[in-house]
Amino acid sequence: MDLFYEVKGEGTPLVFIHSPGVDSREWKFIAPILAQSFQVITFDGRGTGKSPAPTAPANLVEDLKRLLHHLNIEQAVLVGHSMGGQAAADFALTYPSMVSRLILLSPSLSGFPYSKEFTEWIAQVNSLAPDLDKMIDTSLAGPNYRVVMSSPQRDFLIEMHTDYMRKVFTEWKSFEVNWPQPPAMERLEEISAPTLFLQGTVEWGDMERVAEEYKRVPSCKFIRIEGADHMLTLTHPAETAGYIEQFLKELV
Repeated sequence: MDLFYEVKGEGTPLVFIHSPGVDSREWKFIAPILAQSFQVITFDGRGTGKSPAPTAPANLVEDLKRLLHHLNIEQAVLVGHSMGGQAAADFALTYPSMVSRLILLSPSLSGFPYSKEFTEWIAQVNSLAPDLDKMIDTSLAGPNYRVVMSSPQRDFLIEMHTDYMRKVFTEWKSFEVNWPQPPAMERLEEISAPTLFLQGTVEWGDMERVAEEYKRVPSCKFIRIEGADHMLTLTHPAETAGYIEQFLKELV
């Protein structure tokens, strides 16, 4: 296994899949809380943190499968944030027997038609390449970062985002990601694992539309954390961990 990972605690395995733009350090406040009751596995996705850069199109679902096999885990709870949530949902659709519970934090969704405002913001950030400082400033000026950028975790987020951007432009050989087909947007009714959809209230409007789509999942619970933005993992870790633990205990 070439991906960097850490395992803490004992019990039911919880595998945490981080957001793009950061690395597994985003779980530094949540992981210790949940490691008191569960086995917590965090890892750096390909091209982030201490994991090697992609040399060919990445496949987040297959990377996750290889990690689970390496750890001899036949079934786990998946906890995914943002695109990590997208990867978790796609994994649950591709390998349903390997997922006991699905926990999604402000997830993106493969096949979802994002708004003009969101896609123009992404395009604006990318147009500033290779000026990393301008890219980082414009990215973190997004409305989904308003809370964290006014919080004590501001510098930590900037540090992770800077490390990520620098790695992208100095090490990555491929920028493509292969997703399972058909996209999850077309198959949400097929998700069999009990699902928790957790989000903040300071977000792009697209997040509400993604949440509406997830109402098609047969067993999905929705929770909103008032005053949190996209980085609820940094600004509301105790609350987020508490909802995760409560959800898992409810289903025992």
